[in-house]
Amino acid sequence: MRGRLRAAFELRCPPGESPEERARSIAVEQTVEIPEGCFSEEVEARVVARLEELEPLADGRHRAVLSYPVRDVGPRIGQLVNLLFGNISMHRGIRLVAVEWPEEILAAFPGPSFGIPGLREATGVRQRPLVCAAVKPLGLSAEELARDAAAFARGGVDLVKDDHSLDDQPELAPFCERVARCQEAVSRANEQTGGGTFYVPNLGGTPDQLIERVEWLRGLGVRGVMVCPLIQGLDVVRWLADESGLFVLGHPSFTGSLLGEEHGIAAPLLYGHLLRLAGCDGVIFVNAGGRFAWSGERCDAIARALREPLGEVRPAFPVPAGGMDVRRAPEWVAHYGRDTMVLIGGSLYQQGDLAAASAALVASLEPA
Repeated sequence: MRGRLRAAFELRCPPGESPEERARSIAVEQTVEIPEGCFSEEVEARVVARLEELEPLADGRHRAVLSYPVRDVGPRIGQLVNLLFGNISMHRGIRLVAVEWPEEILAAFPGPSFGIPGLREATGVRQRPLVCAAVKPLGLSAEELARDAAAFARGGVDLVKDDHSLDDQPELAPFCERVARCQEAVSRANEQTGGGTFYVPNLGGTPDQLIERVEWLRGLGVRGVMVCPLIQGLDVVRWLADESGLFVLGHPSFTGSLLGEEHGIAAPLLYGHLLRLAGCDGVIFVNAGGRFAWSGERCDAIARALREPLGEVRPAFPVPAGGMDVRRAPEWVAHYGRDTMVLIGGSLYQQGDLAAASAALVASLEPA
């Protein structure tokens, strides 16, 4: 790998520090991580990031573009993120806003194994958005969760996923019991209706458990999983995309800790590029107008980033969620476009009859 990785930052400099000094501190901290004068000119030329651009912004901040040798990235996406926003994440006033991805990086981290075209092929849904329902809440037994999963499947949704709070609750819904019951219930509902709903369990666990669980899931006939990439690990997502044969939905839990206005990682870069390169076939994000105070502009930018050209990397489904009103689903589809996955949970539960509410939702999204 001999190219360079260009990363753009927005900087708020503390008193007494110039923009040039702050940019230089990023270049050193993210590479050699030792004081100036303790590394040779050869190491400087070979490893330390270069300041390519520096310009003032209207609000007193500055935009700095630094470039890193691609050889510094290594074979893991965790190391890529560590290089881009590792130790500097513990300083304030540094926001990573954009990255220009060289061909070597896109080849090393090829993105989703399914993506939008692969999930459409798997589900057989060609003309409308995909519909996903969430089984919840925490506190139900495995039998009760399976009952609700079956009702969603009878209503004809394309995917029934676990809520992210459902992991391994030994007293009420142990992982293996919950997943086996839900998969069986969805399969039985498919047999009754002729449908093709997929059950998508929330996958957690230690590294040794993950390998065993993936094999077990495939034996049950499970086709996809949901993970929380910033909790479970980006390299776990990459491994799932490369090795499991399962499609992967990425859940945004914990990602909000990175989304500051003047610190962190810009949402389109995090959701639309980093999680996509990690291997997510669909990325859940909280939609404007739900129970989270996100702007429409931010959500639109995430959706664009998930589907925009990125070398040979497949586009991933935007999955707006987070308190979406089932009655507004056609409106949101008209806004985001057909290649969207609609994820609704609580609003379907509010209707009472899960199967009827799901069927009405799917019907409302069929093309005219």
